[in-house]
Amino acid sequence: MAKVSTAQVKELRDQTGAGIMDAKRALEDADGDMKAASQALMEQGLASAAKRAGRDAAEGVIESYIHTGSRVGSLVELNCETDFVARTPEFKALARDLAMQVAAMNPRYVDRDSIPDDVDEVSEDDILLDQMYIRDGSVKVSDLVTELIAKVGENVKIGRIERFALGE
Repeated sequence: MAKVSTAQVKELRDQTGAGIMDAKRALEDADGDMKAASQALMEQGLASAAKRAGRDAAEGVIESYIHTGSRVGSLVELNCETDFVARTPEFKALARDLAMQVAAMNPRYVDRDSIPDDVDEVSEDDILLDQMYIRDGSVKVSDLVTELIAKVGENVKIGRIERFALGE
């Protein structure tokens, strides 16, 4: 195992949001390679996010977004396990980004499970979690939620969405 500096651990923590010991261990296991350590932490985060999926998420926020000109707006309910996480800047930022996504892309459903049985065909654009993120076309909305789960250590779910537009 390579000896890693405090600066390396701090840099990896800033990039990933991982704990001190997790970042140090990942760097040591990757022989100081920042990219490999970051990848290992991401994989650990995705695995822990899958474990958290069944946990109850009854806290959270309702975020609104009104587009410039006040002709389009949206509401998003974003849930987590504790009110402590709901007050974090990362959680609030995701809620805001999701509200903007809903206003811009007009999804009809949160996920595939929320599609009624009597609906036959639904495109990816109609499902919020399957949409490409409007600020970064290389990332899906579901990836943003998974990243936050890995960072905060709690289950995070999108509860409900609604979009309003004048004349619709």
